[in-house]
Amino acid sequence: MRNVAPVATARDELLSAWSLDPLALTVAFAATVFFVTGWRRLRRRRPELAPWSRISLFLAGMALVVVGAVSPLDAIAEEYIQSAHMLQHVLIADLGVALLVVALRGPLTFFFLPRDLLGPLARARPLRGALVFLLRPSVALPLWFLVLVTWHVPALYETALEHPFVHRAEHLSFVVVGLLVWTLIVDPGRHRRLSTRRRLGVVALVFWGGQMLAYALTFGFDPYYDVYTAQPERLLGLSPLGDQRLAGVVMMVEQLLTLGVAFVLLLREARQPRPEPRPTPQAAR
Repeated sequence: MRNVAPVATARDELLSAWSLDPLALTVAFAATVFFVTGWRRLRRRRPELAPWSRISLFLAGMALVVVGAVSPLDAIAEEYIQSAHMLQHVLIADLGVALLVVALRGPLTFFFLPRDLLGPLARARPLRGALVFLLRPSVALPLWFLVLVTWHVPALYETALEHPFVHRAEHLSFVVVGLLVWTLIVDPGRHRRLSTRRRLGVVALVFWGGQMLAYALTFGFDPYYDVYTAQPERLLGLSPLGDQRLAGVVMMVEQLLTLGVAFVLLLREARQPRPEPRPTPQAAR
């Protein structure tokens, strides 16, 4: 059994254990300011393209990411309950990110960054090339799966819990690959890189990959992670194996909700008849 770091947060102090990570809060604040400013600029021009619902979606998504990163859930996940750790991951890497990308879809994507910042970034060929490369399904999907599996290898999982810098890197990697995958699914900028059917395929592959991990956790015969097995205080009365199985169920349910909704919406889009092209003046003659 590995040497497990001692518990840093007493059980009766968990509800007040906000980490208040300055980097996470600064990024969240800046992103929110950018979004609200861009939303206001677009709403002044085309109110129908910037409804109030987009503000609600963005704030909900940002709240989920921030809560997952700095709330007492972080201390509970690190020191006590594996299922809380899984909940933290799906909030940060999936549900919260999905809401943010959905909030940005359409013209709001191009109004998110200030014009003085968007112009130079758009003209930076290395950055554009990197984004085009990363948003290929053949790159984004294996990268998402690699990050998912790597951080659930017991040795790396527990290393992240023991070292704050590694834990931050873990969370950042989840956010990045989550953004890549949900950008492919939602296509917020309407670039049409993928057809609707191919986006359905992305949803199916992501669901399959997540369910494989969820099944391994749910139907395993032994606990995989010593850090939770060695914890003498059992929150909610969960045994280490019961906690691990609950973690798998959390992932199953969350994927059914998020990817299930995406699949239904894309399937409806795929079944809609395509508008017939208008005849050219020469053809009309």
